[in-house]
Amino acid sequence: MAEDKEMSTSVVNGNDSLTGHIISTTIGGKNGEPKQTISYMAERVVGTGSFGIVFQAKCLETGEAVAIKKVLQDRRYKNRELQLMRVMNHPNVISLKHCFFSTTSTDELFLNLVMEYVPESMYRVLKHYSNANQRMPIIYVKLYMYQIFRGLAYIHTVPKVCHRDLKPQNILVDPLTHQVKLCDFGSAKVLVKGEANISYICSRFYRAPELIFGATEYTTSIDIWSAGCVLAELLLGQPLFPGENAVDQLVHIIQVLGTPTREEVRCMNPNYNDFRFPQIKAHPWHKIFHKKMPPEAIDLASRLLQYSPSLRCTALEACAHPFFDELREPNARLPNGRPFPPLFDFKQELSGASPELVNKLIPDHLKRQIGLQFVPMEGS
Repeated sequence: MAEDKEMSTSVVNGNDSLTGHIISTTIGGKNGEPKQTISYMAERVVGTGSFGIVFQAKCLETGEAVAIKKVLQDRRYKNRELQLMRVMNHPNVISLKHCFFSTTSTDELFLNLVMEYVPESMYRVLKHYSNANQRMPIIYVKLYMYQIFRGLAYIHTVPKVCHRDLKPQNILVDPLTHQVKLCDFGSAKVLVKGEANISYICSRFYRAPELIFGATEYTTSIDIWSAGCVLAELLLGQPLFPGENAVDQLVHIIQVLGTPTREEVRCMNPNYNDFRFPQIKAHPWHKIFHKKMPPEAIDLASRLLQYSPSLRCTALEACAHPFFDELREPNARLPNGRPFPPLFDFKQELSGASPELVNKLIPDHLKRQIGLQFVPMEGS
């Protein structure tokens, strides 16, 4: 899969306006492949940020919708997001189709990442429910969170990437199939043990407490904290920790988890000495959610939102949690009767997992099917 992402990064001269503008680029031409021209018609801007702009475009040759992320490129450096996207291939991670550079009339260089287009974000889905004064049906919470954890299990174990900005805006949902994909790897990084990283990372409501404490040697468990915040938000219909600044963020967390012990602070950041917090008792989890909340949902939230990073469960352990058992039942379906998106087509994300964990993750009805398919092969 990585092979076909070694795209020819040709430079295209484009005008600076977007909508209605056509960009043509050439791909192929390596190893004797024929070169082909692909043209994109920019249709509408779907996101803007400090990084640049994301717009929806249509491939004129195939009619396919794509998303193009256009970022200003420093000519001295390689783009980290591009390097990471080239090696990732998973059903719950947005996929890169190809990329090209473009220049403006003032000779600024832009990198254009052409990705599959997914029409909705979790943020917009949440807004839809809150505008209608409704909670998200629990089956969708299970379906969406399970796929988020599966995407995280893959990025954390295979390319060993930490997303570092997991939030509802960076989780895409296909409204027809309900397939979920993690997107926006602009803050992502391969974390190397012993190497320092910046702590000023991740959007405030979803920032793990060790980041607020200024830790620089954190692990992929910062994504697990963020996923716990997303789970709570899907269950509550609003953010669990809506801090107005870093200190207020910590106050919100302490009001739920209680004051961290000295040992917990040491686990988050061994160099943090300024230990002066109001002594507050933990607020029981079951009181944070409404009375009809399934106990498994509360249990999962409590395993994700822990001060000590090493005590948070891994993404794969989260997938195996009883909260998701309903998805593993033989006749489980979407509320409209259609099948779920693929949930059990595991590949590399199971490498290194214990046999017990693998056993939990693959539903019994699938094991029987797999058994029927693979047993006769052994003699061949």
